[in-house]
Amino acid sequence: MDYVIEMLNIRKEFPGIVANDNITIQLKKGEIHALLGENGAGKSTLMNVLFGLYQPEKGEIRVKGEPVKITNPNIANDLGIGMVHQHFMLVEPFTVTQNIILGKEPKTKIGSINLKKAEREIQELSDRYGLKVDPTAKIRDISVGMQQRVEILKTLYRGAEVLIFDEPTAVLTPQEITELLEIMRSLVREGKSIILITHKLKEIMEVSDRCTVIRKGKGIGTVNIADTNVDELASLMVGREVSFKTDKKPAEPKEAVLKINDLYVKDARKVNIVKGLDLEVRAGEIVGIAGIDGNGQSELIEAITGLAKANGGQILLNNKDITNKSPRKVTESGVGHIPQDRHKYGLVLDYSIGENIVLQTYYQKPYSKNTILKPKEIFNKAEELIELYDVRTPSVYTLARALSGGNQQKAIIAREIDRSPDLLIAAQPTRGLDVGAIEFIHKKLIEERDKGKAVLLISFELDEILDVSDRIAVMFDGKIVANVKPEETDENELGLLMAGSTTTKAGESK
Repeated sequence: MDYVIEMLNIRKEFPGIVANDNITIQLKKGEIHALLGENGAGKSTLMNVLFGLYQPEKGEIRVKGEPVKITNPNIANDLGIGMVHQHFMLVEPFTVTQNIILGKEPKTKIGSINLKKAEREIQELSDRYGLKVDPTAKIRDISVGMQQRVEILKTLYRGAEVLIFDEPTAVLTPQEITELLEIMRSLVREGKSIILITHKLKEIMEVSDRCTVIRKGKGIGTVNIADTNVDELASLMVGREVSFKTDKKPAEPKEAVLKINDLYVKDARKVNIVKGLDLEVRAGEIVGIAGIDGNGQSELIEAITGLAKANGGQILLNNKDITNKSPRKVTESGVGHIPQDRHKYGLVLDYSIGENIVLQTYYQKPYSKNTILKPKEIFNKAEELIELYDVRTPSVYTLARALSGGNQQKAIIAREIDRSPDLLIAAQPTRGLDVGAIEFIHKKLIEERDKGKAVLLISFELDEILDVSDRIAVMFDGKIVANVKPEETDENELGLLMAGSTTTKAGESK
């Protein structure tokens, strides 16, 4: 069998941890090969070895049958290996073209950068693979999905034959995910080969040819997608059976905890994006907000949590006005917040994971006395939550930025749920998490509900909204346009309502 890439018996160690323990993966030409594993299983580490960012302690890499030493990403590029990273490596004020040619700038005869030539080449590449990217647009002005396409173009511009996608759908809307999977198919039709790191099983089943599973740093095996199913892949990944349906008793909602009346919030362009919104979340219920990204969900959450100012309307928590209060005042009044952007709003990446776990409470007893921090109390608490929430980290002193995205997320969720706030806002709480962790987080949200807390869930995953919510509020163009019960609707109806349709299955107008 001719393989374009072979990673044979790779071992990669870090202080106190074996990230890759004797793993083998072999990529055929023209296939999409999924690399599946839990958060922290070692998937990204293995691909960072292939891309030259890490050096393995043992093992061999072969490209088209020839042993190679990949000591840095430039060598990987020269060997035709490109990587689309989970967190994009783009310069925001630069244009698409300037980002793509960085370090590989074409020159004119007099030695200046030939930007026009580069723009033409990038336009041709974009058209060829159906990427629909404008080479002259600035990165800061384009969507996350478009930024990812720029990363893909960057690898193609450098002549990549093998593309590594690291959790490529973690930050995309459902529509963008569908388009990305089609782009992958198009790349393979053109003769490229793809390694897809993901733990979204539906996507693996839809687009991959084969799948290599790793668990806690060890290779479990490779399976043909045609011969497997979602349940088998899930149990291979986590080592036990996983339930995809959340087990919960019917909600028993009581008094309203959150009441929002006629709320207006402006976006970054100073235009109203939340437009007269009304919403109520009661104690003992989970309200899911379904909506296409960009309809005001982010601004709504920021207004409730004090991260953005409302310019009209009122936000009440337990009948007390918290409109335009500071984030700390909002937190102290009983609001927990799992933010959708964990790096921007959830963590201080250069603090230890232990310090991050007390970010909301460090100034209170027992973590502080007379404004002096008490490290022993802080790290004891962190140890307790790290164990309870299965945050995979070498120690409580490890910097937050050194953890995988999924383990960063579990630490934030541990911090927010442990405080058991009256209102828990969970924005994309399972983004980037594997099925085992998703099952655990859903159980925790339902436990909070059953304790009589109010939970507001914002997610672009419609199956999550349908599975976990007791009531679904559909958001379109800055307003709640419908309230539906999960058992009385489906993804199709929700999709229509999210797109602004005014009729439901029963035919009544909303």
